[in-house]
Amino acid sequence: MPAKQCRMLGKSTCVAVLITLLSPLLCPSASAQHTLGAGSSLSVEDHGRPFLTSLDGTFSCGFQEAGENAFSFSVWYAEAAEKTAIWTANPGAPVNGRRSRISFRRDGGLALDDANGSTVWESKTSGSAGGGSLAIALLDTGNLVISNGGRFVWQSFDWPTDTLVPSQPLTEHNKLVAAYFSLYYDNDNVLRLLYDGPDTSSIYWPNPDNGPLKNGRTTYNRSRVCVLDDTGVFLSSDNLVVRASDLGQPGVKRRLTIEQDGNLRIYSMNASTGGWTVTWAALAQPCSVHGVCGQNAICEYQPSLRCSCAPGYMMVDTRDWRKGCKPMFSAVNNCSQLPEQQQQQYKFIKMPHTDFYGYDMGSNQSVTFEYCKKLCLESCSCVGFSYKPQGQGMCYPKSMLFNGYTASSFPGTIYLKVPIDFNASAAPLNFTAAGIACNPNVTTILLQGSSGAFPRPGNDAKWVYLFAFAGALGVVDLIFILTGCWFLSSSKQSIPSSQLEAAGYRMVTSQFRRFTYRELKDATGNFKEELGRGGSGVVYRGVLDGGKKVVAVKKLMTNLVRGDEEFWAEMTVIGRINHINLVRIWGFCSDGKHKLLVYEYVENESLDRHLFDTDSDSSRTLPWRERFRIALGMARGLAYLHHECLEWVIHCDVKPENILLTREFDAKIADFGLAKLSKRDAGPGGSMLLSHMRGTTGYMAPEWTLNVPINAKVDVYSYGIVLLEIVIGRRIYDQTTADGERLEISQIAQLLRQVVDTGEVVPLVDARLQGQFNPRQAMEMVRISLLCMEERSSNRPTMDDIAKVLTACDDEDEHPAYRS
Repeated sequence: MPAKQCRMLGKSTCVAVLITLLSPLLCPSASAQHTLGAGSSLSVEDHGRPFLTSLDGTFSCGFQEAGENAFSFSVWYAEAAEKTAIWTANPGAPVNGRRSRISFRRDGGLALDDANGSTVWESKTSGSAGGGSLAIALLDTGNLVISNGGRFVWQSFDWPTDTLVPSQPLTEHNKLVAAYFSLYYDNDNVLRLLYDGPDTSSIYWPNPDNGPLKNGRTTYNRSRVCVLDDTGVFLSSDNLVVRASDLGQPGVKRRLTIEQDGNLRIYSMNASTGGWTVTWAALAQPCSVHGVCGQNAICEYQPSLRCSCAPGYMMVDTRDWRKGCKPMFSAVNNCSQLPEQQQQQYKFIKMPHTDFYGYDMGSNQSVTFEYCKKLCLESCSCVGFSYKPQGQGMCYPKSMLFNGYTASSFPGTIYLKVPIDFNASAAPLNFTAAGIACNPNVTTILLQGSSGAFPRPGNDAKWVYLFAFAGALGVVDLIFILTGCWFLSSSKQSIPSSQLEAAGYRMVTSQFRRFTYRELKDATGNFKEELGRGGSGVVYRGVLDGGKKVVAVKKLMTNLVRGDEEFWAEMTVIGRINHINLVRIWGFCSDGKHKLLVYEYVENESLDRHLFDTDSDSSRTLPWRERFRIALGMARGLAYLHHECLEWVIHCDVKPENILLTREFDAKIADFGLAKLSKRDAGPGGSMLLSHMRGTTGYMAPEWTLNVPINAKVDVYSYGIVLLEIVIGRRIYDQTTADGERLEISQIAQLLRQVVDTGEVVPLVDARLQGQFNPRQAMEMVRISLLCMEERSSNRPTMDDIAKVLTACDDEDEHPAYRS
């Protein structure tokens, strides 16, 4: 540290910095222990030494670099050349490289705290002391355990990340995850690999073209457990048995890991070098992994993996193939055209030896090529078709281009549908890259530490380097603190709370908490006053805090949630979700079979009561101003869930019954947490490829009945239905023709197109309003509703787009009215 800086900071500060820097050199750390008592901790600055080491020296745990100035708390093989983690407390959420700490607290909880004091991860074992002897230990198996009087109250083996070590079981209650890929037990009891991306989900191992029996598996498997043993055999209760190539070699250290490229591999450590060698892989061909190149992209192996865009498409993000490619032409699925127009507007680009797995709109046997082509031309949802002339002549029209691959051995051909005036030869060149490392002998680490940030000095330069580095950190810290103080003070002065309210946000003033079943039973008077009921449970009125706070308590159906730990983890996430247009969740109860949610009480009932339960008396009709505010509030709340909150949440059951109204008729969306809770049980490993339909008849998107992956656009569809009902004041699925036949959605959409084309919105608006409405807002709501009801989900707008459009129409100072 330069003398000038010492004078600026003060002598005592410089001495303190020197002591901090020199203490590791003057006072060598004690030898690592395999067991520690309560009150022990490790600072991230001491990441050079382990927190614990197993008794036999095989495993260590402590801080591990996860990027530049970023660390995770992990367990690893101590003798490995690189600290390849076998378990990580905070994957994907590294802590700061300064002032972060792992602590084994005196109440029995293990917690990882970031530099700002926030807890990034914890074992949730606080309060487990119970008068016993608390200890944390790293066992010779690699299992990090917390015990109380010799009894395990928590173990890392129950919470795997991307790796299993010998003797560590994987069960139906957990899974291995890397990026968008996971290893889990499906609801048919078969161990599978799943791609679960932002747009779609699909299973790719074992071979999805075959049934379990043909893949050598069995669904008669109640135990649902798999394990890697010490000899190199990986066994699963669904009859899977695989063997490492070095099977039986004594003393070999192994691990089973799912990796960023989606493959599952067994690794064996070389005892002399500490390096890892692949001794088994689930997939011999890397292109068999689904989603590895993204939508509208093609995977090719020659001899390393290469991704390229399909003809007529270009990369969405040149840095990330997983985001796939986008078309360089207008969408081909224009459903407003007649079949004859479709045939005249489009042509096909031929790609031999290429296919896109899945998303077949159907299969047609013994048909000619021309018939297959005609099928795709006449379907507004068809983006291409696969045709195999061998044998019977198989035709597969495609609704989406995903999981594309090219292989010389593949006998079929894909034909991509493009506008007839599209010139493929004039299109810009596709990007191609070996962007994903698929060398089976190399483990790809996506987040690399910046080793080039500072030169690595020799011994002679060590002290100069230390002083300079300390000085730089001191100056950076000082600047950071002063800047932060200025920013916070100026922010408080420049952003009034009223503006935050207007944007849809408000501060959390009450603490999210966990209740006992007894507390909620007393608060509801033994569940005496029922407020409502639905498919997810029954809601009761309750009173907390000595009668000061009225709440709504929902008793969940027992099939919605499973384990206490899982429910606790989900509710911790949901408790942080906060928006003015979402019903606030104050807390929850998880007591054995009893699972309950505690909501804020919203006094003005639900939207359906005001829209559909009114009589002809116009004084009881919901006014237009309130209707538009409700539509806008719903859009803002759903946009927050889809785009802004900490975790991606899909509601799955947007309907008037789940839109509660305050005394001022502000909309509050209810039950948004239940879709997040049910994802783990309803679909494979939290996938939105759900095994059963969710939602309410009349509001469900067509994807539910087509058995295709579900994304946030199902909420957009449901919102469009509710939005139209707000305009017309009646249930959509109750609308009939003059002959009394129920109108189909396609017929309703055709009527809406006529309204948009002619601009005649008056006949559509609820007659009970007696002409008192804003025609500009009404027309925009009809347009939005029409877009939301598009059959193909990718053609629907996002909730963020909808909220912006409605906000632009929100002129509360101007209320033009139309009188008929």
